[in-house]
Amino acid sequence: MSPRGCHHASRNPGVALTDRLTDATTTRAAPDALAPVRAWLWCVAGLVFLMVVAGGATRLTEAGLSITEWKLVSGVLPPLDTAQWQAEFEKYKQIPQYSQLFPTMSLTDFQFIYSVEWFHRLLGRLIGVAFILPLAWFWTSGRLPANLKPKLVALLGLGALQGAVGWWMVTSGLSDRVEVSQYRLAVHLLLASLTYAALIWLAVGLAERRPQAAATLGRLRAEAGLIVALVLLQIGLGALVAGLRAGWTFNTWPLMDGRLVPPLHFLFNERPWWANFFENVTLVQFQHRMIAYLVLAAAAAHAFDAARVAPGHLARRALALAALVAMQALIGITTLVLAVPLWAGLLHQAFAMVVLAAAVINCRRLCERLQESRLGGSSRAAPVSRT
Repeated sequence: MSPRGCHHASRNPGVALTDRLTDATTTRAAPDALAPVRAWLWCVAGLVFLMVVAGGATRLTEAGLSITEWKLVSGVLPPLDTAQWQAEFEKYKQIPQYSQLFPTMSLTDFQFIYSVEWFHRLLGRLIGVAFILPLAWFWTSGRLPANLKPKLVALLGLGALQGAVGWWMVTSGLSDRVEVSQYRLAVHLLLASLTYAALIWLAVGLAERRPQAAATLGRLRAEAGLIVALVLLQIGLGALVAGLRAGWTFNTWPLMDGRLVPPLHFLFNERPWWANFFENVTLVQFQHRMIAYLVLAAAAAHAFDAARVAPGHLARRALALAALVAMQALIGITTLVLAVPLWAGLLHQAFAMVVLAAAVINCRRLCERLQESRLGGSSRAAPVSRT
């Protein structure tokens, strides 16, 4: 018998079994220990999802400018009597939106749009509390991995920035305009989407990894990253469409005014030329359509590649993503053809967040699996250092 064989034969079987059990316990303990943190991140992501949907309702009901002041603390309570409601209504009457669009609005109508905007702002405050208080508890109790802490601090800063951007957006419609700037609306929605995506990215990263057979996944990871980027771009373009009310024009599909591609003098009639991409209703809607086709093609190609290269959980996830993108395209077409009824506009915005979540989850899982294949297919992770 070789010396190596003698060594293994002489080893205490009980010690070997204990070592194996310790390794297995350590591997399983990491995700279990972080389960409360993971659940917290998912809950905050859910609140951000509701916030985005509430923001869509605020926009579609023209409620965003109904509260003309930002009161962080006292604004938690809505007006409580008729005198307070009348005072808020008088403030709203001073802005151009009232005088130019809704000069016959009644107090009852104002109370409705005020309540929509108030709920939107209340959700923002609730998200802040739901993030800060558990963060402080997890931090002080030592439940956070060291490399997760700076990421959570960055998320906290992103949330604070989002509140400031929201008020910056509202101020654009209080003096010279009857609606908010489409540029600021796009920034506001993209920041919310990035916050939502980051929360999901971190939450998924804290989950237990599944073993992945050795495979060349670099191309799939690149495709997944591209899809996330395209979805975010499409969300930004959707904000421009909403801000310019472009959804109320060219309410046919697949043609726009009888053409697949509108005439150039329709697409580029603003000066300077680059302003057309952000301010020309025709071009803004056209590019929103074209990027939708691109996202759908990218998701379908990714699903095909995943089924060919890595069948199993990964391929099924990619196929589900492609199906969600196709459903979102169908919802978008329906919303356009029906000239943006409230229910369709809200569904379209909400489902965009569903697609973004699926794209982020898919990309995050692929990034983990690529790292595992480079390490020889191991699915084990350090107890608290994974993110």
